[in-house]
Amino acid sequence: MNSPTSPGAIATPLDIDGQPTALVERDGVRYTLLGTAHVSHASVDAVRAAIDSGAFDTIAVELDPQRLQALTDPDALARLDLVKVLREGKTALFAANLALAVYQRRLAEQLGIEPGAELKAAALEAQTRGLRLALIDRDVGLTFKRASQRLGWWGRAQLGGGLLAALFGDEQVGEQEIEKLKEGDLLEASFGEFAEGNPALYDVVISERDRYMAARLRESAAEGARDVLAVVGAGHLQGLARQLREDTAAAGDVRAALDAVKPKSSFPWFTVFLTAFVLGGFAWGFWHGGPQVGAHLLLQWVLMTGLLGALGCVLAGGHPLSVVAAFVASPVTPLHPALASGTISALVEAWVRKPTYADFMALRDDTQTLRGWYRNRVSRVLLNFFLTSLGTAIGVWTGGLSMLGKLIG
Repeated sequence: MNSPTSPGAIATPLDIDGQPTALVERDGVRYTLLGTAHVSHASVDAVRAAIDSGAFDTIAVELDPQRLQALTDPDALARLDLVKVLREGKTALFAANLALAVYQRRLAEQLGIEPGAELKAAALEAQTRGLRLALIDRDVGLTFKRASQRLGWWGRAQLGGGLLAALFGDEQVGEQEIEKLKEGDLLEASFGEFAEGNPALYDVVISERDRYMAARLRESAAEGARDVLAVVGAGHLQGLARQLREDTAAAGDVRAALDAVKPKSSFPWFTVFLTAFVLGGFAWGFWHGGPQVGAHLLLQWVLMTGLLGALGCVLAGGHPLSVVAAFVASPVTPLHPALASGTISALVEAWVRKPTYADFMALRDDTQTLRGWYRNRVSRVLLNFFLTSLGTAIGVWTGGLSMLGKLIG
């Protein structure tokens, strides 16, 4: 075995109730990695048995603060400021987190155990016993953002479709997915077959997080940890052990690099092009065709974008004021990089039909059925955002193509 100051050494794995384990010693710290199944009572028992041994001063878990709060504080969702989410442009991220919660709820009902129960047990046991608790996973929002940037527009469309399917689907989780959860990772299983067939997504969801969690474990040594129990999904066990042994880059630098998200282009090329095309089309119509042609092009744009945006809002069950807001905003917002018709319509919906505490508490149950989506005021705001935005986007393309036909005809 290498010396404690060597980059990493692996010892004979421990036997913890038959669960897969790995033991790595590095820089004077002993890391016991316990691979668990996220839907297994046996994994919960193994976690408790390992902590009961009294051999560890630090318990590390495959969670970030947001996911820990979701597991341990059922009322956290009810304290969410939905208007703030809409204004800050985090609606898609909120929907992605909701899709994950719905998927977990479906698993819990089907299997009789809360997904991630062993992670929750590890965190609560650490807090109860006064042990140091380390949350080593990357924020799920950053993982979604980095995955989105790696996928390209078609991959993002597929990912969005998969998340919508998770939100609206009510079928039971298949045996194949359950087996993946017993051997793999909750986020990977949530993406289903798409993760399998997409190396970029797999790299962000699994490989990057292996390196990230290894870096966080190494950082725990600076916080005084000497005997660490790391509770992670079995799918991360080998990759995490390898990264913990072999990665020689500074832990802080690794984490900073994997937390980074590429900034959006500072210059909105598409919006500028669309604005120039639309306004140029209006100008051409008035200049060459006279007021009648110019007015016709302007009216055509307003009606196509406005009516289709408003139709999306109607399909979402929007309040009449939300529908009016969608109609007014849809012709204008595509020409402004900081505005979105779906956001404006959803803000009006949230203002007119303010979601209640009961709506937030019932959200995970209501989103199991299509009727529940329309009954719950929170989910109806989300529907308003997505369907209004979709209607406006269709209106932009149809209106733009129709204008192009007039200009070259």
